[in-house]
Amino acid sequence: MFSLNVPIPGRVERLASELHPALTSFDSIRDRHSLVLKRFDTALDADADSLPHLRERLRGTLRGVGPFEIRTDGIGAFEIPTKGPGPVVYLAIESPGLFDLHDRLCAEFGTVPEMEGDDYTPHVTLARGGRIEDARTLVERDIEEVGWTVEEVRVWDGRYRENAARIPL
Repeated sequence: MFSLNVPIPGRVERLASELHPALTSFDSIRDRHSLVLKRFDTALDADADSLPHLRERLRGTLRGVGPFEIRTDGIGAFEIPTKGPGPVVYLAIESPGLFDLHDRLCAEFGTVPEMEGDDYTPHVTLARGGRIEDARTLVERDIEEVGWTVEEVRVWDGRYRENAARIPL
């Protein structure tokens, strides 16, 4: 399955590294960070399993979309996530441009239920599994705000766990 991701800058990676000691009580800690903008599901769109078709459609859908601002907005948690073990602790993301682009992509490629559209919560996962109390404690923690400009998006290939295409905005 493919997804469209926003590249994570080094400053966000450093922030995640600084938080590592506070994450050790969780079952798993992410060492590769991503910000999913849109998932592509073959049940919603036949092109979702073809990188060449998907890439061409994305180029058309993204035409006219320029770079936009984005920033971390604290720590959040999904106590009961849609998929996988909980809780999930994450860096919350704020960006009107990101939400606008997500809506545009959902209109073109369909909306994955319970994860996109009105249910979309942009985030960078830090850790998952463990005690809800530990997640609640982290949510109360103040962190440095990190802002950046999104100038490209990347198609992630989940089968090979690598970026398969890069599309400048």
